[in-house]
Amino acid sequence: MKEVLSRRFRRGVWRYKELLPVSDEFIVDIGAGGTPLVHARELGRRIGLRNLYIKNDTQNPSFSFKDRPASVAVSKAREFNLPLVGCASTGNLASATSAHAAAANVPCVVLMPDTVELPKIKQAGMYGSHLILVDGTYDDTNRLAYLLTETTKIGIVNVNLRPYYVEGSKTMMYEIIEELGWRGPENIIIPMASGALLGALHKALREFEALGLLKDAGTRFHGAQPAGCSPITDAYSSGSDKVTPVKEPSTIVKSLAIGSPGDGEYALGIIRRTGGTGQTVTDEATIDAVHLLCKTTGIYAEPGGAITIAAAKKMREAGVLDAGDEVVCCVTGAGYKADEHIEPTGKTYAVKPKINEILQVLQQEILATTPLT
Repeated sequence: MKEVLSRRFRRGVWRYKELLPVSDEFIVDIGAGGTPLVHARELGRRIGLRNLYIKNDTQNPSFSFKDRPASVAVSKAREFNLPLVGCASTGNLASATSAHAAAANVPCVVLMPDTVELPKIKQAGMYGSHLILVDGTYDDTNRLAYLLTETTKIGIVNVNLRPYYVEGSKTMMYEIIEELGWRGPENIIIPMASGALLGALHKALREFEALGLLKDAGTRFHGAQPAGCSPITDAYSSGSDKVTPVKEPSTIVKSLAIGSPGDGEYALGIIRRTGGTGQTVTDEATIDAVHLLCKTTGIYAEPGGAITIAAAKKMREAGVLDAGDEVVCCVTGAGYKADEHIEPTGKTYAVKPKINEILQVLQQEILATTPLT
């Protein structure tokens, strides 16, 4: 397999097509995957981790990791000859499914809570999908999506196409392993909503081990959730094997606000078996991480992606991580998609079109502390 990949120019999800359950002629590929693994030296210095890496999935076609599962699920819908595709979404999957459906020329219906951030609603609508905004939580929306599959010939990517959907997510770990020189990371921190991403990345690791592409990686899996919706990390902290649903999520990290996580207990088991941890992160710490990530790496992430940075900082401060530990943080979505709670820290100046006014601003605000000559 290594030899095959070494000869393959193609990057992204379908680089690993032999490990994905879709026939070649049905593949819908708009460039999902193939995102960079960034050694975040300055960010690591700020939080006390020398070997901190960012898996930057903000660079996907619809600007979140959800392009990975959407690519595989919509491709499989084509193979099944389904006349309609759709999803239940907290926002990112809506855009990813819509984008791939548009490329496949398949009609698309997406269901979202009506509290989803406006940029995510607008983005999904740009691809021509039919948007249904539900007056309720994500769990209400997901229940309706299940009912829809029972009454129509629709392929809901995260319901009746879910076994194929999660196969796309695992390609993130395939890439990390390749980018690290065919080895697994010591630690990986993953945002958790349903818990499916954490499970998929663990599956990928085990598959590469089974294929003999790497030895026992020993990777510790850590999951992060917001304090206002943390059923999986709460179970970890309490020592329980049962994930108790959160009936009314209360967090600004809306992309992770799934109160009844379908893969929660599976993710919890992986965390414990690998020696990882579950990290509950406050909204305030998450917003701080959005700013810190921007200022030190140039990566603008939404709270649901930057929460892994907040978790890494919290873990370092608590001594869960040592300064020399290798850590990969999965940053899963771009910041512009969820900017309603994020205020820029840079200053803005309004001037007339005169160079003297610009020089005056520079002299007063910048040159005083940062000489340019």
